[in-house]
Amino acid sequence: MLAFLKNRLSRTALWWLCGLGLAFAGANAHDPYMAPLRGWSVPVLALAGLVGLLVHLRGSPRRPTLAVLWAAVSLSALGAEGVYQTRKASVLAAQGPLVAELGSRFIVGYTRFEEVEVLAARGLIGGIFVSHRNLKGRSAEDLRDEIRRLQDVRRNAGLPPLRVAADQEGGIVSRLSPWLPHRPAPAALAALPPAERRAAARELGAGHGRDLASLGVTINFAPVLDLRVDRPSNPLDFNSLIAKRAISSDPAVVGEVAAAYAGGLAEAGVHPTLKHFPGLGRVTSDTHHFRAVLPESRESLEATDWRPFRRVLADNPQALLMVGHVILGAVDPDRPASHSRRVIDGLLRRDWGYDGLVVTDDLVMTPVYQYGLCRAVEEALNAGVDLLLVAYDGRQFYRAMTCALDSGKRGALDPAALAASRERLGRGASSTVASAP
Repeated sequence: MLAFLKNRLSRTALWWLCGLGLAFAGANAHDPYMAPLRGWSVPVLALAGLVGLLVHLRGSPRRPTLAVLWAAVSLSALGAEGVYQTRKASVLAAQGPLVAELGSRFIVGYTRFEEVEVLAARGLIGGIFVSHRNLKGRSAEDLRDEIRRLQDVRRNAGLPPLRVAADQEGGIVSRLSPWLPHRPAPAALAALPPAERRAAARELGAGHGRDLASLGVTINFAPVLDLRVDRPSNPLDFNSLIAKRAISSDPAVVGEVAAAYAGGLAEAGVHPTLKHFPGLGRVTSDTHHFRAVLPESRESLEATDWRPFRRVLADNPQALLMVGHVILGAVDPDRPASHSRRVIDGLLRRDWGYDGLVVTDDLVMTPVYQYGLCRAVEEALNAGVDLLLVAYDGRQFYRAMTCALDSGKRGALDPAALAASRERLGRGASSTVASAP
């Protein structure tokens, strides 16, 4: 009898655990972590909930709360799909100056040409991000033709050309290789004699630039200016891997190599992007998945981590600056740098005098997405961020754009910040047109 009760309780506990897990998955079916399962997760979860409910009712009709849980599995998945479709329809139906203003701030990744074509034609986005996802089963020429078609769509609609961004650092971060030549990272050049490494870095940048320009890419998210810091490896660092991507631990060498590389990119007609300000070299957490704080003082960072940024910005005024999701404790301990007014408008714009384009790291990363995407979008726009990146899971654009539109309609966006950004984007668009292949 005791064994029978234990077995029954174990089965009941398993039903509860499975039901709770599937209900949670259903409610989050359109979150970034579910992106690899996108396309079949909602119907499978809805069916699983229905089957579980029917099996439970046939076997244990006296447990109504468990029946409600399994019904919630289907309802949560269908509800998440309904929310996504409602947001999407609302964004696609949006019109007017505010829509054009805010849409020009977004660079989005995509997998289906048809979906991004609509966004491009209606002026709902300002740029696209291309990676290996856009090349699976295809050739580089296919992607080049696709980008050209999108630019034709913009031209026919009387809209500015799309900014076309890629992440082709070289080395382990070469998102368009092997379709494009796989070239080394600038870090591979650090040990060369000074004159030789400057020449090699410039040629490497020019090579990357020629490769990217041949496709119609106008922005490369490189070079990496984070310092290499010797510390134990973090087993939970799955994506940042800064120690493998950083050029050197010496700020002077980083600045020298990065400036030459950025110059080579620019010569080929591709805008470089300096990343990841305020520097991830000292950060132990992977900011793709975890919140992280950079606790050093401004004086310490100015003398070390920020020297390469200052050097390369001085040499390459057309370079973009990517701001990461690390919290800069000495300036703003309450939010990541990517949407901090104190960091972007205060430190970068006012203290440094930087008046170029600021782009966020991917807003789909956990430190932003799970801690308030709407708050981050609103704060970033008010801080003076020019471009909001939604790269890994492009479908999150609909949520982010809904957030931006809601903020605009509530009067929560700073008109002066938007106007200043509009002027910067206009300058950037002119240089993009001039450098486009």
